[in-house]
Amino acid sequence: MAAQWQVTAQERTARAAHRLLARGAGDAQEVAEALVALHATDPATVFLSVGARLAAPERAVQAVEEALYGPGAPLARMLAMRRTMFVVTRAFAPDVYAAAGRPIAANERKKLLAFLAEGGGWDEKWLAAAEDAVTAALTGGGELSGAQLSRLVPQLREQVVVARGKPYEATQNVASRVIRTMAAENRIERRRPAGTWTSSQFRWAPAQPLEDRPAEAARAAVVRAWLGAYGPGTEADLKWWTGWPLTAVRKALAALGAEAVRLTTGAGDATGYVLPGDAAATEPPTPAAALLPALDPAPMGWQDRDWYLPREHRDALFDRTGNVGPTVWWGGEVIGGWGQQADGTVVWRQLSDRGAAAAKAVDTAAAELTARLGGVRVTPRFRTPLERELASA
Repeated sequence: MAAQWQVTAQERTARAAHRLLARGAGDAQEVAEALVALHATDPATVFLSVGARLAAPERAVQAVEEALYGPGAPLARMLAMRRTMFVVTRAFAPDVYAAAGRPIAANERKKLLAFLAEGGGWDEKWLAAAEDAVTAALTGGGELSGAQLSRLVPQLREQVVVARGKPYEATQNVASRVIRTMAAENRIERRRPAGTWTSSQFRWAPAQPLEDRPAEAARAAVVRAWLGAYGPGTEADLKWWTGWPLTAVRKALAALGAEAVRLTTGAGDATGYVLPGDAAATEPPTPAAALLPALDPAPMGWQDRDWYLPREHRDALFDRTGNVGPTVWWGGEVIGGWGQQADGTVVWRQLSDRGAAAAKAVDTAAAELTARLGGVRVTPRFRTPLERELASA
């Protein structure tokens, strides 16, 4: 039996630099394919993640809007891994939905029915009528905001009481819950926002149908894509990233014939996996600076982060629930974080010293990002200690 390939931290940072951080993509679709899926919980993340990898980053807003909302749009938003919002290519969407989106949609419907029954006494028949009315409104009215849908569909204006009789009793509208569940089931989809590119107030339209895929084959396709971009990774990394049970992760790895390797990047060795034939050394990258936004796919790609981010810096860059803030990268590792001051200037703080050349390159990248944002302030949805500190300086 051949010995397992020993993968060092240097090898993993080289792979990250080449596969996840490289700047030179021609369009937003190319970036989404390279990263597997773009985090889209915070709308600004998509634009900043794409801009950090485009050959012409000044075209980021136009490139993303064309890819999401233009004729034949090749990208779509969907609720998927870990019940997180992602932007994926429409070609990849059927696999993502079958592997991760469909079970989440089923759970969303179950929770919605319980919410409606408890708060308003409504059942599946009432919900079906409301959903039919939403579909009819969108079919006849094109792209509509949530507020416009509520004016056209009376059921969406209903309210329910939650936690009745308790100190934290509250009244909630049903509109957002109904619309979100329909979107999770790929019956409707988010379209161009009502505001700017940083807005989360989306318009809605009928969704494009997805080709049905068997769940196991779809999970294997998702793991294949993840290993191609983020591998090597452990079973624990994949379980965390996908949100699947460990059994499903192991079945997908076995279906692919994933190759086991030895990771020598932490306190002790661990077993990782790469695609068949991918157990080979990577050419050391030419170090380059990258300023990535909060929730960028790269820092959110693994559960184990010690090999690219020293543990002592993690509290500054992540919030209490595990959401990453804006990060500064050099040669495939995180060396700091960034934020925006009141006037829109991008500032950063070094957490790991990689020399004068690295610091100068980051200064240049920060100035370029300041110019590209043109005074637009991007406040992450999930704020982290370092980002807050830099923003208030």
